[in-house]
Amino acid sequence: MTKTGKILLVGIGPGSHDHMTFRARQAIAEADVVIGYSTYIKLVKDLLDGKEVIKKGMTEELDRSIEAYQQAKLGKVVAMVSSGDIGVYGMAGPTYELLLDSGWTPDDPIEVEVVPGATALSSCASLVGAPLTHDFCSISLSDLLTPWPVIANRLESAARGDFVVALYNPKSGRRTQHIVEAQRILLRHRSPDTPVAIVKSGYRALQNVQMTRLAEMADCDIGMLTTVLVGNSSTFLREGLMVTPRGYANKYDNQTLEAHDGEQAGHSLSMGLAGWKSGVRRYLREHPKATLQQADDHFQRPRADILDAIAQASDDDGAAGHAARRVDARLHEDLLAAWETWGRLRAVVRSPGGAIAELLLDATDLRLENGWLGLVCDRFHLHVDWRKHRDIWFVSRNDSAYGLQILDDDGCVLFNLWLVAGDGGFAATALGRYLTDRERFALK
Repeated sequence: MTKTGKILLVGIGPGSHDHMTFRARQAIAEADVVIGYSTYIKLVKDLLDGKEVIKKGMTEELDRSIEAYQQAKLGKVVAMVSSGDIGVYGMAGPTYELLLDSGWTPDDPIEVEVVPGATALSSCASLVGAPLTHDFCSISLSDLLTPWPVIANRLESAARGDFVVALYNPKSGRRTQHIVEAQRILLRHRSPDTPVAIVKSGYRALQNVQMTRLAEMADCDIGMLTTVLVGNSSTFLREGLMVTPRGYANKYDNQTLEAHDGEQAGHSLSMGLAGWKSGVRRYLREHPKATLQQADDHFQRPRADILDAIAQASDDDGAAGHAARRVDARLHEDLLAAWETWGRLRAVVRSPGGAIAELLLDATDLRLENGWLGLVCDRFHLHVDWRKHRDIWFVSRNDSAYGLQILDDDGCVLFNLWLVAGDGGFAATALGRYLTDRERFALK
């Protein structure tokens, strides 16, 4: 009977046999052929007696996958070994890609098994305390296969999202500036004092652990065998240990273990999914002079979410005079024609960097042509790509402000239009038409 081949994709963990899983040892013992990068082969050398060993270089990843498939087609059991977890920045992905492109399917006689292992971020984290106790992500700084703008966007998103960040492949002999750029991006959103752990060769003979701050991160001894763990806004360093709180202090008193006022054990936080919009309204009540922009910044949420919270206000849970009603999406174009009767308007355009332009105009001057809403006059030009808008909201505050907030696909403000009040307040005709149109176009 012809022997059926098998491919075992084996994660061997950080390198110490004490941290290798039982199944990983078993898989290597089962194999006829062991394939891997020379450094990984050395880590399991004492487990390879009597086996055919095929070593490949650092840039020969696809060659490893091809070799594994060829050996398996000969009926051999092949173990491809990789440090950490072979499915995390490892050879599992490239091997599956090759197999699937070659016509292999999971129903093929050649069986493929992924044997997970302790990955670098979890291994390194265990050496410095508990930095990954809350939400985290991993980002490789290697641009050998990933364009730098993609890497930079991921860094920016992780920094904005307040994730603990594990940086893989942070530096090499030729890639020396990547960690500097990563530091620069992270510092846009993180304190310079943010704890950082730099772990080199974790659980190996040359293990080295450095604890530092984000401001000094790029100055440390970092190489290809290093994993960098960057804390989030709540991560702290104490007694040489880097710890990210799980969040219990948000609900319980650390001394009495009693739930804080307004919180219940076993229930979502008062600022959880069901309750955080009530928190928006409470914030506005407690800060009666706060603007909607300040509410955006406080909760770090787009304007669409803030307006939705205001729209859900009730007599018992008000929003300090703020009111918001979304325009029926089917009536956006009709609203464009209707606002021409509102008279004098003030258009407000805010850049992400903080610059604000306020333009006084007559509603009849706004024109929609070829997808652009524009106004051209001797004093200024206003051009808004109307194709970028998603939502329109009627917004008011007590009797002092009435207008529209036009939002983009991300729920952020594209621009605002406000009725202009004179010395005697709002013109009765303009305000009346605005209020009538609010009833005509807003969702009930």
